[in-house]
Amino acid sequence: MRRSADPRDRRVTPPEVFWDRRRIVRGLSLGIGLAALPLPAAARSAAGRSGRGAQESAGAAEEKERTPLDVPLRRPEIFPAQRNPAFTIPTGIAPQQTERLLAATHNNFYEFLPGRGGPVWEHTADFEVEPWSVEVVGECAKPRTFDLDALFSFAQEERLYHFRCVERWAMNVPWSGFPLRKLLEAVEPSSKAKHVRFVTARRDEQMPGVREASYYDWPYYEGLRIDEATHPLTFAVMGAYGEPLLKQHGAPIRIAVPWKYGYKSPKSIVRIELVEEQPRTFWQRQPHEYGFLSNVNPYIPHPRWPQTTSYWLGSEEPFETQLFNGYAEQVAGLYPDEPRTPQQPLTQGQIAR
Repeated sequence: MRRSADPRDRRVTPPEVFWDRRRIVRGLSLGIGLAALPLPAAARSAAGRSGRGAQESAGAAEEKERTPLDVPLRRPEIFPAQRNPAFTIPTGIAPQQTERLLAATHNNFYEFLPGRGGPVWEHTADFEVEPWSVEVVGECAKPRTFDLDALFSFAQEERLYHFRCVERWAMNVPWSGFPLRKLLEAVEPSSKAKHVRFVTARRDEQMPGVREASYYDWPYYEGLRIDEATHPLTFAVMGAYGEPLLKQHGAPIRIAVPWKYGYKSPKSIVRIELVEEQPRTFWQRQPHEYGFLSNVNPYIPHPRWPQTTSYWLGSEEPFETQLFNGYAEQVAGLYPDEPRTPQQPLTQGQIAR
């Protein structure tokens, strides 16, 4: 028997089996339905002559059926990237990676599915991720716009990271990309660059959640201190599971900050600003309970749920939440005043760190 905290134990059907079986069942149902209908002689003759063409057309239509694992762009010369063994799941957390299909079918990405997590992939059909560019500006000597070729020119590697959503669900994901500091070093930040602000894509015609939830302050934006942004763990992500990034994961480029709650890792980035003052973040402008730092901390409770326990995506199996999501050895020195003992529960509207 596997341990209850083992994220592999989800009895998830392999994606290639699931989608092939779905096509077979659909094809059988279609065949049975057609066989039950009598055809005139002329129609039977025409059907015989064109049967092969009809089958080919049906096959082409099936090939275009969208699935959660549709990769929106191709870079076969880059993927799969080589795994960096120095970046593994922290000690004390089940190390197995989450099933790829499971990670692809439950996401928080309000631009497509506002107000909740769920099957974001079902709402991304119109979202175009190529061509793409990221503008890096602000307090730097060499502001620059990076297109996809320039972004992929950074040496890509794979890292297995533990991810923790503020809603308590967790997963282990093999991200591919490069250290964010490499991108920042390319523009030569000045001494005034104390913080980094991220701005994500806003495309009303391609993002149904933006149209539906017009009460949010779109586009989504986030921020880090410069020492957080240049930390070796902070990752510019361009792929996952050996493939380019899926749309629901934040294609074509997102950030991964594994010791912070998931909303601190913005998706589908179009602009990075090096700034002196601490920037406001998207959730600070909404009624929210966590502030700029938003480190994973079991000692700081949430008004609607405890943070002392986490559970694996796709199950209700709990496990103990670790300080800084398990990455305390690497990042604790950045936060000498981070609470290490239980704090008073927040009430609605109170702001934590």
